[in-house]
Amino acid sequence: MRKPPDVRVPRLVGLMAVDARETAEARGVLLAAPDRPDFHLTVVDYVVRQYPLPGTEVPRGAVVTVWFDFGDGEGGGGAGVREPRFPHPPTGGLYRELDEPGDPFEVLR
Repeated sequence: MRKPPDVRVPRLVGLMAVDARETAEARGVLLAAPDRPDFHLTVVDYVVRQYPLPGTEVPRGAVVTVWFDFGDGEGGGGAGVREPRFPHPPTGGLYRELDEPGDPFEVLR
């Protein structure tokens, strides 16, 4: 029996579910989504993680697992905690960084 040729796993992170399914089908791999039991109906959720990584060679028909939700400690958006900074940064801005300008038309000799 002849072994099916290997294919490279496509980059699916950042794609919507419908696009990820189409890309996987075109590249010859199958998709599984453990956090979406209704994956075949999912359309607009975005892929945030995949395994195996893009570019990995796998046999044609291999399963690539994708996730649509971040796991614990993996981010999930937001800009982080915005706590006040203490002590506050020193005042002064550019005036502390640059010297005061002199005569703009000073004659150099």
